[in-house]
Amino acid sequence: MQKDELRRQQALEYHSKGRPGKIEVIPTKDAKTQRDLSLAYSPGVAEPCKEIHADVENVYKYTAKGNLVAVISNGTAVLGLGDIGPEAGKPVMEGKGVLFKIFADIDVFDIEINEKDPVKFVQIVKALEPTFGGINLEDIKAPECFYIEQELKKQMNIPVMHDDQHGTAIISAAALLNALELQGKKIEKAKFVVNGAGAAAMACVLLYESLGARHDNFVMFDRKGVLHTQRTDLEEHKKKFATTKKTDLTLEEAFKGADVFIGLSVGNVVTPEMVKAMAKNPIVFAMANPDPEITYEAATTARKDVIMATGRSDYPNQVNNVLGFPYIFRGALDVRAININEAMKLAAVKALAELAKTPVPDIVNLAYNEKNISFGPDYIIPKPLDPRLLSTVSPAVAKAAMESGVAKSPITNWEAYELELNKRLGLDNQLSRVIGNKARKDPKRVVFADAENAKILKVAQLVQEEGVGYPILLGDEKRIAQIAEVNNIELDGIPIINHKSDELDGTRKKYGELFFEKRQRKGINHYEAYKMMKDRNYFGSMLVEMGEADCMISGLSRNYPDTIRPALQVIGTEDGVKKIAGMYIMLTKKGPLFLADTTVNFNPTAEELAEITLLVAKEVKQFNIRPRIAMLSYSNFGSSDSPEANLVRKAREIVKQKDPDLICDGEVQGLVAFNKEILKDNYPFSELINGEVNTLIFPNLASGNIAYNLLQEVGGADSIGPVLLGLKKPVHVLQLGSSIRSIFNMVLIAVVDAQMKSTTNAKEEIKKSKWWKKFKKVSHEM
Repeated sequence: MQKDELRRQQALEYHSKGRPGKIEVIPTKDAKTQRDLSLAYSPGVAEPCKEIHADVENVYKYTAKGNLVAVISNGTAVLGLGDIGPEAGKPVMEGKGVLFKIFADIDVFDIEINEKDPVKFVQIVKALEPTFGGINLEDIKAPECFYIEQELKKQMNIPVMHDDQHGTAIISAAALLNALELQGKKIEKAKFVVNGAGAAAMACVLLYESLGARHDNFVMFDRKGVLHTQRTDLEEHKKKFATTKKTDLTLEEAFKGADVFIGLSVGNVVTPEMVKAMAKNPIVFAMANPDPEITYEAATTARKDVIMATGRSDYPNQVNNVLGFPYIFRGALDVRAININEAMKLAAVKALAELAKTPVPDIVNLAYNEKNISFGPDYIIPKPLDPRLLSTVSPAVAKAAMESGVAKSPITNWEAYELELNKRLGLDNQLSRVIGNKARKDPKRVVFADAENAKILKVAQLVQEEGVGYPILLGDEKRIAQIAEVNNIELDGIPIINHKSDELDGTRKKYGELFFEKRQRKGINHYEAYKMMKDRNYFGSMLVEMGEADCMISGLSRNYPDTIRPALQVIGTEDGVKKIAGMYIMLTKKGPLFLADTTVNFNPTAEELAEITLLVAKEVKQFNIRPRIAMLSYSNFGSSDSPEANLVRKAREIVKQKDPDLICDGEVQGLVAFNKEILKDNYPFSELINGEVNTLIFPNLASGNIAYNLLQEVGGADSIGPVLLGLKKPVHVLQLGSSIRSIFNMVLIAVVDAQMKSTTNAKEEIKKSKWWKKFKKVSHEM
């Protein structure tokens, strides 16, 4: 089965599985009791209606209008698919809504309108103004999109923006300012070649001119050639960009002596020779997707002095619209701007450009597997996962709205506003995306010990396709092939090791000898050591221990102790660690919560609880998050003299002795740990008053296990875990019934864990590995 077909099936399954689509409406108020319902609807709902009728501005006080944006399209220019109609464009509009929510906490209704007449389209959208706080126009073809946006901005008193035009313009303009600075060029003197004459290209030129570029320094091309004043086929909206220069100028000729190339056209239309012909220290923004006008490798090979940007995430300097629209609308909504004007767009440009010059947070370096991202030719624009974007761009846009006179609700306390922005999503709530990105930067070899399982095989396929790891499957080849065929799973390129086969008897003997050396005085005899290598968990652990793999995932079909035991006996614990521990990462709306011990130690002593706490703190720090630890009990700071409470208090004392700078307090009740008012009023000495608690240490396994299950099932938090802490090399154990998503998340954790514990290059090790060589030979024979 072809990979394109597989990806197609996965995309369709993603959108159709469970509740179809990607969005839902969730009430923000309690609606459980009869009283709640009488307030939410009749008769109570009449009161806000009266208030709004008396003063229409109260609609922002009593309804969701102020945080509600409409993503509106007629489906006439959807992605690269063209005019496919409003229904076919709906998945894209839902996806846009998802981005608004996860990056800026803005609620979205997607609205697909079955109308191509621009005048009627404007009338329909204008009539929706009472419902929405802002309008994001999407995937509407040119030239109609120009008229539609222009008219709606005139007629409506809420922010309106056509992101296809202005998003790319704003992001690329920020990158351009920094690139010009690095190259020692002035924008008013720079000569531009623009390939592509669509909505985005025109918006780019106009915004660059607002920044100081001269109109007569631009040469623009469409698919028919240079836009020239003598061309009789030019549409009205293109005429203002026409040049009076040579009428038969070719794209290749235009490159000679040019300072900047802006590509918003099609892939592979620019050659290395054309880049070589540009002026000294050139700038090339090849933003066609998925294939740029010239590849990053070709451009940087042709000119060592070039600064290059593309629309792709696998190259430096990605021009990505998600850097703009969520934060621009956030700022506009928060001051109730009546439109998004030029001043607000320029403010976003300058805020993005300045942010790229400031020191990058550790979590961003972690996400992109870099040690120190810093301003320079390969970093001229912030990364999409930079958590500072919300609190940097949105305030800049809000200030510009106020200064330009379009803000109806000015902000007076900017410090409080920044705190509010950070609380909307939690600065650390991008953890799962960060982990995925980091895994992708340095994939590791992952052993799947339970490979005779459809869920595991689907995850293995996903791991390979996403490029986050190199799967190794343990099990019977025929059985695995049958499962894969029945479930339409593609395993091409993934080695399968039948650890029980006669062919591997020599390997099992070798591993058995090594295992016997480790355990010969710990109750294992010579024959048992050899025999145990037929167990998938022992064999998989030996692959990791011997450097044939970097990490292992197991436990889906075996009970927890039977999976942990081989890892402990074969790999062992880190130096200085006496007890391993199990940690869950709960991804909540407020940010990640780290919970321990949830799976290993039943009733730890104070010393063991302290060790567990320090192990968890070490792991949390690995994600570049500062641990803020609450050691939980049923009492608060000595309110009980019971053995259970005393144990937690003593454990906390040991932790502080070993790491005085660690933010850790207890014993404390869960409610109190998260309630700042109770802490300030009653326990002002507590270390937990400042900052949000992100790590919970439970007094025993029962309480920890119950808590994570409740958070997951009742609280609706996504979980990653259990993450085993304290082993020398990464082995992680799945819970029975784990979902595909949960297993994939565990693989990400295992890969990142392996990156931290291993310096080997997995790709190079694969070239030398007997397992991959053997697999290639078998595949060739088949």
